[in-house]
Amino acid sequence: MKRQYTDAHAESGTRAPLPEIETWPNQYREPYEIEIVMPEFTSVCPKTGLPDFGKIVLRYTPLRRCLELKSYKMYLLAYRDVGIFQENIVNRVLRDVVRSADPLSATVIGEFAPRGGLGTLVTANWRRKRGKR
Repeated sequence: MKRQYTDAHAESGTRAPLPEIETWPNQYREPYEIEIVMPEFTSVCPKTGLPDFGKIVLRYTPLRRCLELKSYKMYLLAYRDVGIFQENIVNRVLRDVVRSADPLSATVIGEFAPRGGLGTLVTANWRRKRGKR
């Protein structure tokens, strides 16, 4: 049987240029959690070119920087033109948020609409190593 998905499909979108996620200084020293929900997230399947629809939830505990919401929104909207697998979306968003805000912890959850009767829920977590404040 011929393999339908290639390594290029699997890697697609993981390095695509996306807008910068801007930040601003956190005003509070005590830890608190921020949750940002994008209920109408879209991207493109790298194999078929068909759109993928889902919800992206970001939960993070800021340290010194908070995400600027408009730039984060523009970052997520840029995925509309990116061919990328759903698992890669969640992990890339997490990586880019951690690079931008350097939080105490962050979780990204992607809940993608069913295709062919199968829905996908992908969760990726990151936590700062102890003592690294």
